[in-house]
Amino acid sequence: MQLSLSLEELSALVAPEKRLDGTDAAAITAVTGVAALDEAAAGDLSFLGNLKYTPQVAETAASVVLLPPDYAGLPKPAQIFLFVKDPSSALARVCARVEEKLWPRPAPGIHPTAVIDPTAKLGTNLHIGPYCVIEAGASIGDNSILEAYCYVGREAVVGADNWFRPRATLAEYCVTGQRVKLFFGAVVGGEGFGFETVNGSHRKIPQIGNVVLEDDVELGANATIDRARFASTRVGSGTKIDNLVQVGHNCRIGRHCILVSQSGIAGSTTLEDYVVLAGQAGLAGHLRIGRGAQVGAQCGVMSDIPAGARVLGSPAMPAKEALRVMAIQQRLPEINKRLAAAEAKLAALEKSDTAQ
Repeated sequence: MQLSLSLEELSALVAPEKRLDGTDAAAITAVTGVAALDEAAAGDLSFLGNLKYTPQVAETAASVVLLPPDYAGLPKPAQIFLFVKDPSSALARVCARVEEKLWPRPAPGIHPTAVIDPTAKLGTNLHIGPYCVIEAGASIGDNSILEAYCYVGREAVVGADNWFRPRATLAEYCVTGQRVKLFFGAVVGGEGFGFETVNGSHRKIPQIGNVVLEDDVELGANATIDRARFASTRVGSGTKIDNLVQVGHNCRIGRHCILVSQSGIAGSTTLEDYVVLAGQAGLAGHLRIGRGAQVGAQCGVMSDIPAGARVLGSPAMPAKEALRVMAIQQRLPEINKRLAAAEAKLAALEKSDTAQ
């Protein structure tokens, strides 16, 4: 990927509080890449986002480095230091501009291979890519982008300013708000997993509800959200869902939640606002996870979690208690050895008492 960002454009984006130039920094007019401190080369932009990497600043070959205001070092001759309040946030603004350059918004238009039912309602300024399918009665909001092979089902509603990457699916009767983004292979509105066992066989329970994604939701590659058995599976505004996440039918996900890769939620579970599920966390059905709760990686959650709690382990337990359990688990071989020695000593004493 080739990119070039002028120093003037960079400064406008990060608004530095202070700038320090090395003695030969006049030759730096642009940055041509973004890299970590220990991997950067001449021409790259880097940043100090975590103080544990502070020693790497003195060693980095980056041409421009974003630093917190209290960093005390000096730049190398062919180097510029830009001091900003929050280097990580400043870098995010830079990367957003780079993203615009590397992945420009597709031009409006409908590809001739797209299949669009005549009853579908199309907004203005749309991009509908090759081999997209839009079924009867579906609605596509203004300024939305559907890249190649996207599918929008019957009577589904795509809000304004949505962006669906290739092979994303919005199934029948499902709804997205504004500025929703679905990444490669994401499926919204797949069949809810519902069966009743009757006379030894599994019979499907019809899943007649839909999925509603509110404004500013993002759904990662190959993530799936099942349609409700009735009513709606709902994801609140601002929630971000990582790759390979599974959300079961009739779940209600609050606003601004974070669901990390491979986490899974069984049906009818509710996450209140600002909940975080770390990677591979698994939640049983019909639970309530309180506002701001944090569920650690690979947690197995089988009961409700109160607001603000942090849990770890499987089964999940309060984080402090889980850490104590983990510490004991690491000592189990030693404890077992001591127990065996104590049992042997006790057996010897009992034998001696019997002999007397």
